[in-house]
Amino acid sequence: MSAKPVIRMVGETKGVMLRGHPMVFLVTGEDTKHTSMFDWTIPAGFATGLHVHRVQEETFYLLEGECEWHAGENTIRATPGTYLFIPPGVPHNITNVSDKPARVLMTVSPPGHERYFEELAKLTAQGAPDPKALSELRDRYDTDQFSTLTTRT
Repeated sequence: MSAKPVIRMVGETKGVMLRGHPMVFLVTGEDTKHTSMFDWTIPAGFATGLHVHRVQEETFYLLEGECEWHAGENTIRATPGTYLFIPPGVPHNITNVSDKPARVLMTVSPPGHERYFEELAKLTAQGAPDPKALSELRDRYDTDQFSTLTTRT
């Protein structure tokens, strides 16, 4: 881990492609011991599936598009500027309900969730992932999945 600021200029990105859209890694476990941050473009119709994290905290801030967020007993119709904090133990699902990609700034604490996204990108590169492999991946990265991820494309 470095003891210097992390600066990412436009075009100087690292990350993965998920369902044909970028997830840019802004801050990772290589940079900090406190949080990871991502600029995630969510495909139209994509849903994470209902899940819960045992340890991780997540935040979402919608930059573009329209999503439906389920967090505990709440259903939120998110438009740009909507913010959501999810503490450990709260079931949640993020769905892009529009016909256009949505963009969110997302944080995950503690850091390291970028490794989950790297492995997920490999699993989904050829289409829908093997359910057993996806389940094992999520289990390794602090995720108890209650319903599967879905997408219209």
